[in-house]
Amino acid sequence: MAIDEQRLNAFLGKAVGDLGASVSATLMLIGDELGFYKALAAERLTPAELAARTGTFERYVREWLGNQAAGGYVDYDKASGTYGLNEEQALCLADPSGPVDLPGAYGIVEAMFHAKERTLEHFRNGQGMEWGEHHPCLFRGTERFFRAGYNANLIGAWLPALDGVVDKLRNGGRAADVGCGHGASTILMAQSFPQSEFLGYDYHAPSIDVARDRARAAGVKNAHFEVADATGYQGKDFDLIAFFDCLHDMGDPVGAARHARQALKQDGNCMIVEPFAGDSVQDNLNPVGRVYFGASAQICVPVSLARHGPALGAQAGEARLREVVVEGGGFKQFRRATETPFNLVLEARP
Repeated sequence: MAIDEQRLNAFLGKAVGDLGASVSATLMLIGDELGFYKALAAERLTPAELAARTGTFERYVREWLGNQAAGGYVDYDKASGTYGLNEEQALCLADPSGPVDLPGAYGIVEAMFHAKERTLEHFRNGQGMEWGEHHPCLFRGTERFFRAGYNANLIGAWLPALDGVVDKLRNGGRAADVGCGHGASTILMAQSFPQSEFLGYDYHAPSIDVARDRARAAGVKNAHFEVADATGYQGKDFDLIAFFDCLHDMGDPVGAARHARQALKQDGNCMIVEPFAGDSVQDNLNPVGRVYFGASAQICVPVSLARHGPALGAQAGEARLREVVVEGGGFKQFRRATETPFNLVLEARP
């Protein structure tokens, strides 16, 4: 068989880049935990200076810096022998309130390695894995990664894209955050709209405990959290019900949509934030789709299958979600309100 050397070299170049990224995953987590990124965001440092600032061993720090500089995550200045973060790197690596929290995303990657043996068996037996069965790093990583997106978009772009929701919340509305996890989205909305009441629901009790702690620490009085699944919460007469990156995970997404329809006021709004996806396979063969397919196979699909659900997956797409929400859930209106490179923001109304 004749080998196309140009195509072979192109593939190997890509594969080596992917291998380098994979090898660096644990080093990103280490750099975050040891405070390397924050120190380098503050000032340019030699390896010895970074080690001194962070109470670490210089020889290891030297290798870490070489890895990060080779990958383009840290800048190196040959003349001074110092390393540092430029403004763009710092925004993504050292600012938890910024628009992207890359170390948080790598907490999700870490969880996938913890679950690797279970995932292997899932491919053989078709079984699932409950959200709460994962290593706790998944819950921490998910909170950090998605919180960054909420900080950047939720108050300034997503809620204003919905019909009349901002006015309702300013004037003292009532909102539910279904599948709220650690409550990052709930607390952010509660801080932004102090006249309104926000209820966060999640079936994972440890996450609700964390959400309550987060609300107390933030001094938020108008956000409350309850352990309940998406088809069993008791609250009613909501002006807004939100699903943040969770509907596709559920064992009964149709039931969740139907329950939301019943719990909304007749003029209420349902916001469904989902991973960005097209409606065909070829639409999703891109870097963002690669991330989401990978997370879906190891986290999203198993969570749904554990509850005998339809396993919509992270790349469900707008058309499939419309079927769930309109045909299954009973909503009459459904539209794409806005989007980001990582999210579809859909609005459904009774």
